[in-house]
Amino acid sequence: MATTKKDEATEELIKNTAKRLFFGEGKFNATTQEIADAAGVNRTLINYYFRSRDKLFDLVFTDAQAREQERTESIIFSELPFKAKIAEFIDDTFEIAKEYPYMEMYLVTQFNQGCFFKDEEGMDRMLKKFYEEFEVAMEEGLIRKTDPIQFILNMISLTSFPIAMRPLFQKTMHLNDAEYDKILSDRKEIIMDTLFIK
Repeated sequence: MATTKKDEATEELIKNTAKRLFFGEGKFNATTQEIADAAGVNRTLINYYFRSRDKLFDLVFTDAQAREQERTESIIFSELPFKAKIAEFIDDTFEIAKEYPYMEMYLVTQFNQGCFFKDEEGMDRMLKKFYEEFEVAMEEGLIRKTDPIQFILNMISLTSFPIAMRPLFQKTMHLNDAEYDKILSDRKEIIMDTLFIK
């Protein structure tokens, strides 16, 4: 039993290390040796647990997708009012971006290669719930009369673009991490004012 727990701990360590390298440091092409060195384990253990570097990459990507969907689902199906749900989504997105600034970029890269969310039914349920609450919010005058898809595109663009482009913005505008984190924090109010009338 102790061996099993040790195996699970080692496997989790390798996954978390790969996640940190990919999403936290932007090292998408990290080799198994680099991952092993960062995790403080022998490279053969990566092959033992994951069979290959590509399998590990796939697992990390699938895990990131699942977590992304879980957090979105927990917000959409919460008891919060519609406007508060959007505010929480923005908060959550920027909070994750602090720890994993390259996650958005990695996910977009994978989507461009044809890797999409596997739980289509779950996505359909979330969209249905969102559309229902969106219509009510429009009727209540919280948001302008618009297509819900346009609202989603605006919300995602306003949050994701500054995250995905962070390395370029920081370099060209000579901003350190703390300064850019402050900019992202300030964006919440700007985004909410853009999306909502009141």
